[in-house]
Amino acid sequence: MTVQRLFPTLVYRTVLQNARAFNQRLLRECLQLRVDDVGGQRWSGKNYPGGYTSYNSVNRMHEVSPTFAELQRRLQRHVRSFASSLDFDLAQRELTMTDCWVNIMPRQVVHSLHLHPLSTLSGTYYVKTPKGCPGLKFEDPRLDRFMAAPPRTGASRPWVVIPAQAGTLVLFESWLRHEVPPNPVAAERISISFNYSWF
Repeated sequence: MTVQRLFPTLVYRTVLQNARAFNQRLLRECLQLRVDDVGGQRWSGKNYPGGYTSYNSVNRMHEVSPTFAELQRRLQRHVRSFASSLDFDLAQRELTMTDCWVNIMPRQVVHSLHLHPLSTLSGTYYVKTPKGCPGLKFEDPRLDRFMAAPPRTGASRPWVVIPAQAGTLVLFESWLRHEVPPNPVAAERISISFNYSWF
């Protein structure tokens, strides 16, 4: 008898080299952007209560900031490696970063369950992660089909949380639903999110 694992959901996680000094540069730019981005402040006030995101205002940071362009360069080999793990056929066209934005989550700010439409791969890079801040919570994509299944444990449980750690990169396919639970600590959790597209 054999048990075969079909249709796996892959998530890629790694720590970038020499992240400490680089994160200090990113942190300065993230905090300054929050001050300067009036449109982002307005949008965040309506759609991201208590927090700040440049998602709807300055969402191509890799095109306007040399520091974020360096982040894009540092991510490239990891994106290629993950795409290879997914058996993507990229012979005719490469994955390209299309969006890159800043997220700042003070205490009690939450990022509700969502996915990233019209993208191929998405990810998060952690700039500042105070002790006790929430990780990235992924939902099993089969959850609505479990029907009468008993509770699951181990690698088969329906939710998995990947801890948020400064200097860490997390990549996943854009269709995979995820959320960030409320930040229970006073210090701000700061991350950079991005999308890569194939088309």
